[in-house]
Amino acid sequence: MDLRKLKKLIDLVQESGIAELEITEGEEKVRIAKGGQVSVAPASAGWAPTMAPAPSAASAGTEAALGAAAEATTETRRLIKAPMVGTFYRSSAPDARPFVEVGQSIKEGETVCIIEAMKLMNEIEADTSGSVVEILVENGQPVEYGQPLFVIA
Repeated sequence: MDLRKLKKLIDLVQESGIAELEITEGEEKVRIAKGGQVSVAPASAGWAPTMAPAPSAASAGTEAALGAAAEATTETRRLIKAPMVGTFYRSSAPDARPFVEVGQSIKEGETVCIIEAMKLMNEIEADTSGSVVEILVENGQPVEYGQPLFVIA
């Protein structure tokens, strides 16, 4: 299923009064429930378990960094957040240049990182234009849905 479709479905669930949405498209089945639970499975699998992300030491460190970033945040600063659960990568290959660096200007729609989810490499595009103030996630670190990745001014 297309990443943009998943994001739209997640936004729909968040903005509406519904608690859960389940859609089957071909052999893929997606179930989104409020509270950050998302599962994708083949429709033929029948039962698809939904797992809530477990807190980890990495997410505690990210929360501390986010708290510090929130204190320094002004009205002009925005966050680029993870649209899915997966592994964060700053470049397309281990020896390649990172997509963005601190201080670099970016435009809306420009690729800022990759999140690997279920062995698929998903290019994450900026949803806003500006300058990268801070990168909140280390290369190769697991990320959760909605976790801030970048601070943009």
